[in-house]
Amino acid sequence: MRFDIITIFPEAVEAYFNESILRCAREKKLIDIKIWNLRDFTKDKHRKTDDRVFGGGPGMVMKIEPLVKAFKRVLSDRVAKSAKLVVLLDADGSQFNSAMATRMAKKYKHIVFICGRYEGIDDRLKKIIIENWKLKTENLSAGPYVLTGGELPAMVIADAVSRHIPGVLGKSESLEEKRYGVGVPVYTRPEIFKYKGKKYSVPKVLLSGNHKKIAAWRQKRANLR
Repeated sequence: MRFDIITIFPEAVEAYFNESILRCAREKKLIDIKIWNLRDFTKDKHRKTDDRVFGGGPGMVMKIEPLVKAFKRVLSDRVAKSAKLVVLLDADGSQFNSAMATRMAKKYKHIVFICGRYEGIDDRLKKIIIENWKLKTENLSAGPYVLTGGELPAMVIADAVSRHIPGVLGKSESLEEKRYGVGVPVYTRPEIFKYKGKKYSVPKVLLSGNHKKIAAWRQKRANLR
């Protein structure tokens, strides 16, 4: 899977993908992540990527020119043809979820993230991408809230999709979605933890060695969510 991320904060994004499981996945070439600095595609000395809103109003809007240049460069960097998806990170977009992550991992080999900032991205960008490159585009958000930019959602989506790529987690059983779902209580050693005179114990069923009872216990708690 190839991920391209267009942002004005490349260092912040790069740092996240250089840690833990995703770093190992990159080293094993299970995922390929390229981060593009949008300021490299500007032409003024201040490397300006935003401008005032037409029609008046507060805030600034991401300029169309550097975005189109950056996107064109991303596509030229990818020689091999593959199924592509363009994700515009947008606070008003569809809320990303686990089902989307599964679908993306199965359907696409190349996802391009365009990180918005300020009041958002010049709305003509989506039309230009569709008309000139005939690519599938989706406006997505990370949740029912507004962030200062699209970098965090891009990292969240890339992380969630990567987990569904064979080999990234080591074992397919590591996917919570394939077991009981997320949120089932988990415990580890010590069996009894003492704090301020009280004992906090692990549920006895998890120590029983009875896999059938353990599975039933976990399934019950999964159903309570």
